[in-house]
Amino acid sequence: MKFIKLIFVVLLAASPSFCQLIDKDATRETLKLFKSLKKIQKKGVVFGHQHATEYGRGWRGDDNRSDVKSVVGTHPGVIGIDFSGFTGRNADLYKKNLKKIVEDAYNRGGIITVAWHFYNPMGKGGFYWEGSDSIKVVPRLIPGGDGHVKYKEILDEVAKWVNSCRGVNGELIPMIFRPYHEFDGGWFWWGAPHCSVDEFKTLWKFTLSYLRDEKNVHSFIWAFSPDNKFNTEAEFLERYPGDEWVDMVGMDNYADMGRNRYDLDAAVAKLKVVSDYARKHKKLAAFTETGLESIPNKTWWTETLLKVLKAENLRLSYVLVWRNDQNSETHYYGPVPNHISAPDFIKFYQDKFTWFEEDLIKKNIYKKK
Repeated sequence: MKFIKLIFVVLLAASPSFCQLIDKDATRETLKLFKSLKKIQKKGVVFGHQHATEYGRGWRGDDNRSDVKSVVGTHPGVIGIDFSGFTGRNADLYKKNLKKIVEDAYNRGGIITVAWHFYNPMGKGGFYWEGSDSIKVVPRLIPGGDGHVKYKEILDEVAKWVNSCRGVNGELIPMIFRPYHEFDGGWFWWGAPHCSVDEFKTLWKFTLSYLRDEKNVHSFIWAFSPDNKFNTEAEFLERYPGDEWVDMVGMDNYADMGRNRYDLDAAVAKLKVVSDYARKHKKLAAFTETGLESIPNKTWWTETLLKVLKAENLRLSYVLVWRNDQNSETHYYGPVPNHISAPDFIKFYQDKFTWFEEDLIKKNIYKKK
């Protein structure tokens, strides 16, 4: 009987449809999320919004609120958060508030994705190149660099916080972790003009191995997401660390989606590179960031975003639009009641192809008892 079971496992691993996380010690819930997303992307795509339940237009910190919920009655399926405040002046309060956001979202049945607008740890500047004292940081953080010890101390705090986030039954909460995003551009200090290919890959591999193997972080799905400065698979993979270091591949693209131009064919072609690679290599795929600031196009949701998502038999697990600033009159990417795009967003929500939090709850994606 054991011999038959072994044969079954070997055959399953060889099957084209079989996929697994790069972390062999990943938690049960993390593996369930990975498999659920794999199934969902064959049927549709989960809609996400950055900082959706932290704040919105004119409000902050309201319990169980989001601008999306105010329009359609349910939260986005994916809630985007950020580790940016982990190295700020009020880091402890930031972590405490973020922990509640994450635990509430997970306990309702939603999905969490994490970006990291990482403030330059070797200077007084921010995460933008021009605002980070314009010094090369990546070579200083990797092994052998003068900031390597400090970087490990920062990762220690990340690990401590991640392993403190628990569901109602004490289980670790899965998160899609997307560090060093948009690395093909030059606006962040980790961008392509500011470090070599090998330095970037070393930074990625060290970060993953340290958190997973040294600090026992086993609730991450690791996502690799450049901006849209590629046209071919080879260009997309220029800084790719290897399949053993990535669970999800994605792309950020605002430029082709209305910010600089409406070039939906280009957006689809780039997403197809991402989707096709994921299918060939048994990874998840996602449209990790997009949106149109202020949404002046009243049919952007169905005539731009949904049209792109449905094209070319793409398989994307989620799409995430950027945040709604609480104070700015123009910096927002999600719908609000009475906005000119709100009626079209309702159509977007009603389409069976799009998944929101209520849909994830019905499917019990973590297979909670």
